[in-house]
Amino acid sequence: MPPTLASLVHHSALKLTVLAGEDKLETPVRWAHVSELADPVPWMEGGELLLVTAMKIDADNPAAMRRYVKRLVAAGVVGLGFAVGVNYEQVPKPLVEAAKGEGLPLLAVPRRTPFLAISKAVSAAIAAETYRSVTAGFDAQRELTRAALSADGPAALLARLAVHLDGWAALYDASGALVAAAPEWAARRAARLGGEVERLRERPAPASAVVGGDPGEAGDDGGTGDGDDAGRGAADGSDRVELQSLGTGRRARGVLAVGTGAPLGTAERYAVHSAVALLTLSTERSRALQDAEQRLGAAVLRMLLAGEPDHARAVAGGLYGELLDAPFRMLVAEAAAGPAAESADPAEHPDAEAAPDPLGVLADAVESAAARTGESVLAVPDGERLIVLAPDGGAAVAACAAHARAIEARRGTKARPRQRTATAPDDDLVVGLSAPAGPIAAAGAFRQAEQALSVARRRGRVLVEHEEVAAGSVLPLLADDAVRAFADGMLRALHDHDATGRGDLVASLRAWLSRHGQWDAAAADLGVHRHTLRYRMRRVEEILGRSLDDPDVRMELWLALKATSVPATG
Repeated sequence: MPPTLASLVHHSALKLTVLAGEDKLETPVRWAHVSELADPVPWMEGGELLLVTAMKIDADNPAAMRRYVKRLVAAGVVGLGFAVGVNYEQVPKPLVEAAKGEGLPLLAVPRRTPFLAISKAVSAAIAAETYRSVTAGFDAQRELTRAALSADGPAALLARLAVHLDGWAALYDASGALVAAAPEWAARRAARLGGEVERLRERPAPASAVVGGDPGEAGDDGGTGDGDDAGRGAADGSDRVELQSLGTGRRARGVLAVGTGAPLGTAERYAVHSAVALLTLSTERSRALQDAEQRLGAAVLRMLLAGEPDHARAVAGGLYGELLDAPFRMLVAEAAAGPAAESADPAEHPDAEAAPDPLGVLADAVESAAARTGESVLAVPDGERLIVLAPDGGAAVAACAAHARAIEARRGTKARPRQRTATAPDDDLVVGLSAPAGPIAAAGAFRQAEQALSVARRRGRVLVEHEEVAAGSVLPLLADDAVRAFADGMLRALHDHDATGRGDLVASLRAWLSRHGQWDAAAADLGVHRHTLRYRMRRVEEILGRSLDDPDVRMELWLALKATSVPATG
């Protein structure tokens, strides 16, 4: 414990006497300071024991003493030591009354006790407390290291950390999902911090935040909840929670949360810093293993796409073997080209480097979901793309769909940002998802995912599944700038003819094609004689220089007519 007024009063060599403020003697003392100024407040930081001989204060003046004591209390002075037998034989009554009125501890210092002795006692106690805190911090570091190296790894580390803090601890993965918490009841409390964790993950690492606790502390608003669990880290949201990001890169690889009933002391701070370092080391080591697995996964993927499923299965072994034993989905994702992606000049966009990578965020979400359910998932970066193989109907595919829905929701509530920053979610993502397939059909699944990706990009969607494309109409696919340009060029001569008022060739062509070349039915739709319609179709052939007897010509003209009637999207 740090030195308190009570410990100084009980110090046998100091011989201090308490004259006021007996109920506040347990207050910690940050320092002992001597000042004979009539107003020492501008030089106070709070927490001091002020020592005076009353050389420059009117200690016999009740009004002056009330003002003097009131200012000391407002400045955070925790006690006043008055030297007896120097300028006053006894502590003046007005000062005693003023101290009692404000509740300020007042200590009588005998003449034979120099102020220096009090300062040395406070300094020695502070040094001893610092030594104890550092020693306790090193002890905690050793315990946490042993826990981190145990079979339970991070879970064991969190359990030991919670004990050292007399509170609780929780770990979140790169996607912001809760991985572990200690004690067990803390999982409910930690689950309520999803918003705060997400905001911290959007900031460049390392970063920290404080939730709840002392209103004077910087940080986010505290959470709320219910519960009656014991411990300094309360389950009802009344505790003080500190969040620390994990990882050495600019993007957080995880978040550590610790909950206590009061701000962290020196020993507790050492323990938290040790836990952050150990978890970061564990995270980076796991990342190195993931990189090695990723290289193996890339080889498996290449074999599948080359039509060599047996070789792919042999290379996959136990790591990805389960993935190839059941139907899987092929997912192809890329970052949408936009103003932010088009300029990579740091001088032009100084904060672009801190922007979250949309493919990295998606990969974290998919891999974290798979890890929580024990699924095997293969995620391979491929240039500007991310290719994923995930079990059909599994958590990874569901996480991808949920991620896409979240982006769609953000796009629907605000204008899409023109520049990606660390504080704005990066929504520049498009994803194509294949139909369920097996190892033999992997190449076909890849083509399906690419086709769905193309449709998603054209429609301005985040995610499109191949089943949606296959079951839908081809007409939305015509809403493409290149297709519309082709259609306008093919029909321009007919539109120019109609603009002269010499006939309605475009409408006649549309009616004739829609009736599959049936003259009477098409003429009836137009309200003209069939001979008139025959004449118009001959004019169409003459103007276009192409025969309507050619089925390819009829198909191209029909698609051109449909393309010019489909509204542009994106």
